[in-house]
Amino acid sequence: MPSSPAPMSASAPVAPAGPAPVLQAAPSVLAPAAAYEFLATLGAAKAKLSFQKTLFMGILAGVYVGFGALFAITVCGNIPGVVASNPGLAKLLFGMVFPVGLVITLCCGAELFTGNTMMVTAAVIEKRTSFGSLVRNWSASYLGNLIGSILIAVVVAGTGLLATNAMPTAMAVAKTSLPFSQAFIRGVLCNYLVCCAVWLASSSSTMSGKIMGAFLPVMAFATIGLEHSVANMFFLSIGILNGAPVTAMQALTCNLLPVTLGNIVGGAICMASVYGWVFGALGKPAPVVAKA
Repeated sequence: MPSSPAPMSASAPVAPAGPAPVLQAAPSVLAPAAAYEFLATLGAAKAKLSFQKTLFMGILAGVYVGFGALFAITVCGNIPGVVASNPGLAKLLFGMVFPVGLVITLCCGAELFTGNTMMVTAAVIEKRTSFGSLVRNWSASYLGNLIGSILIAVVVAGTGLLATNAMPTAMAVAKTSLPFSQAFIRGVLCNYLVCCAVWLASSSSTMSGKIMGAFLPVMAFATIGLEHSVANMFFLSIGILNGAPVTAMQALTCNLLPVTLGNIVGGAICMASVYGWVFGALGKPAPVVAKA
């Protein structure tokens, strides 16, 4: 007899396949609170670098900022007619070309003292690094920035490109003639804007966003005529090398000292501490300790 067919096993009906899950792309721009957390994390990473590596990367930053300063001097130092007849336009042109130095620094990677005053301070506020590490980072990056700025100034002087440009000597004299209080306040406002530039550029994950974020605040401070310690390391050095009647001690005491102090206030107080209170640990209530 023919065998009967095997009974078919019952199975649950197969549900129709749903739409494939959509992968959420990371935001191209961080929200302010997330940006603060990211900057504090960056500051902690910077604080972990050795003195030698921070020094070397600081030299790079000094060179990069020097390139931006050289660009600005080359443009505005060769249009004396515009400077005399339309100083506002000349200042705007200076501001528009100067930011290239910070853009290179942020995109290629280097240790810029002025930005570190914000980022490493934020890391200290959030207890992600120590005050001693902050001092090491600031010292190494500042020294490296100074070395790099002097090196690029010496190289530029050797090219002869600015031999007939009167702008470096005029800037060196003007910067060392500022009263201490004015240089200090200009330094505060300058690094307030520079750290805004670092904040904006770091908040973006795209190259165009980083460039635009760095460009606008730096263009503003350079156009206004505020004082940036690292840029001044180059301006003063090239001015002295071009024959400005300014000594190294005058450059240090009459400009770099008050401007550096102002830059520290702008980065560590106006940015890191303020946003540390708005978004970070400074604005959180202290934990209540239960009594025994």
